[in-house]
Amino acid sequence: MASMPVLVLNSGSSSIKFSIYEASGDSRVHLLEGAVEGIGTDEGQFWIKNSSGDDLVKQKRVLRTPAEAFSLIAEALQSGDYAKPAAIGHRVVSGGPTVLENQRITPELIDEMERYTDFAPLHTPIAVFIMRESLRLFPDVPNFACLDTWFHRTLPEVARELPIPREYAQMGVRRYGAHGISYESIVYQLQPHVPERLIVAHLGNGSSICAIDNGASIDTSMGLTPTGGIISATRTGDIDPGVLLFILRKIAATTSSAREAADKLETVASKEAGLLGVSGVSSDMRDLRTAIQNGNEQARLAVDLFVHSIRKFIGAYIAELGGIDMLVLTGGIGVNDTETRAEICTGLEPLGIVLDPERNNVRDAATISATDSRVEIRVIPPEEDLMIVNHVVRLLASLSVLY
Repeated sequence: MASMPVLVLNSGSSSIKFSIYEASGDSRVHLLEGAVEGIGTDEGQFWIKNSSGDDLVKQKRVLRTPAEAFSLIAEALQSGDYAKPAAIGHRVVSGGPTVLENQRITPELIDEMERYTDFAPLHTPIAVFIMRESLRLFPDVPNFACLDTWFHRTLPEVARELPIPREYAQMGVRRYGAHGISYESIVYQLQPHVPERLIVAHLGNGSSICAIDNGASIDTSMGLTPTGGIISATRTGDIDPGVLLFILRKIAATTSSAREAADKLETVASKEAGLLGVSGVSSDMRDLRTAIQNGNEQARLAVDLFVHSIRKFIGAYIAELGGIDMLVLTGGIGVNDTETRAEICTGLEPLGIVLDPERNNVRDAATISATDSRVEIRVIPPEEDLMIVNHVVRLLASLSVLY
């Protein structure tokens, strides 16, 4: 394959992140990364850095809409100052029950994914918009959808299905999982020595855990949407449905329609709960650590609940896997927060998970297990953009075979 630049797009509710890799055969060279941030505010930013982290662009901008923000990226990448993309890969959290494979994006495919925005309500609407804009602004460049749910296609039926009436299951309501591209990147980085029984915890603004058997996902904490599983920055994680019904009834008493009540409940469960809801301080672990140092008991409780939920899932997945050979911590918290890593592992010693405090006192990639630990504990940053590039290259190759 001839060398070509591949653009990776990762859109969020208030930001659009991007990177460009030069791909040729098995070679992947990271050229640059950037983002537009603060969309919808007066404090927006547009920046681009090269692979060494040097600023190429750093601007404060008022970015009132995602359209303005993405136009800024498109104009920069078509200016001739940077490598013009020959292919584009989009991170998609969920394509719904009918879009399960990574594939080339067409207007019809976008329409199909838009039918299931409720499966990832904080992510899919903006992703759908950016995909449409990308086809319009890069009309001669092939675009590809790379799904977080794709890695979890190996979930067995018992882990995939939900205990609900069949009429809802037939609508596609089941567990799909999330953070699949992150988990896939960990397996990729561990090759050719992927442990037979692997548990990976992706801990960040959104957090989840995955049980991986011989490289395949067999269970994961997030379900139909990214709201389930372990506690996240602003999401409840798993919760008694009766709690949501109680809150819904309270909301319904002051709203005029069922849709308005459901939307308000979604805001509570996805944007006002989790670490933020319990602490009343912040959704950011760094702020919570500062608050704990200042004696804030609610911040302490929020972090304890977070750690407790993670440890419970680790224990459950050890039971599912029939043991554990390696525990990997990834994501922003997993890679950078030494205190949270230590708290997660404390008490897991009977399961063979023994942390070395000195080894743990590092950031970025490392082995942090004690020498006498039966289980290897590793910190590995995710390489999601790299995995998307790999998928784009594979899909392009398959298209060339077909045509």
